[in-house]
Amino acid sequence: MGRRLVWINLVAACAFVVGGSLFALGAFLADRGAALVSVNTSYLVGGFFFSLGAYASVLLVVNATQRRPGAPPQRRDGLRWWGNRPGQRDWRGAVVLLAGTLLFAVSLVAAFAEGLTPRQSNGWIWLPDMLGCVCFLVSGHLAMLDVGDGRVVVRVHDIGWWVVAVNQLGSVLFLLAGLAAFVRPATSTEINTGLVNWGTFAGAVCFAIGGVIQAFDRPTPTRMVEQSHEHTEPA
Repeated sequence: MGRRLVWINLVAACAFVVGGSLFALGAFLADRGAALVSVNTSYLVGGFFFSLGAYASVLLVVNATQRRPGAPPQRRDGLRWWGNRPGQRDWRGAVVLLAGTLLFAVSLVAAFAEGLTPRQSNGWIWLPDMLGCVCFLVSGHLAMLDVGDGRVVVRVHDIGWWVVAVNQLGSVLFLLAGLAAFVRPATSTEINTGLVNWGTFAGAVCFAIGGVIQAFDRPTPTRMVEQSHEHTEPA
């Protein structure tokens, strides 16, 4: 199990590094006035890797979870592709993060549409983006509580804390960029284009750095708190 967890963690880490790098590239190209299709393509591909990293994070929690001593043996010992762990804070955080990346995907795909009115742009691009940002913040808060044993603490000697802290900073920057991206109906322009681009750039760099740090982390199996939360895994 230990080797499997290392590989899943590495997949998640690499996905966040690539996703964050592509998001940063997209923001840089946008600030430089590059072609919109190039900017949107960079964001879209980066969004795919963010979703991959989030799903790998779910897999990491599910496969790291062991039954309590004395519980019935598992049906199989293969890789579990999904699992329901509502009693675990780390599982909730990973699922919320995955939901956030899927909301981003809606926004990123809609960005390719042409001729949208300010209302349509805010409804199909800005709103899903903002909901995704909120999911990222909630996920980050749950992760902070998880590494702090139920409290938000500072643990500079804990590599896991650094991963969570850097990513949460990125989530805050994404939120600021998202707020600034609202299109004003009167002018059909964003509130602050500079903040959109550089907030996105800085937030994406945070996630890329967080991914690099995560690659050096070594996940360990954890016990389930309540056996009642176990469900049969899909084949």
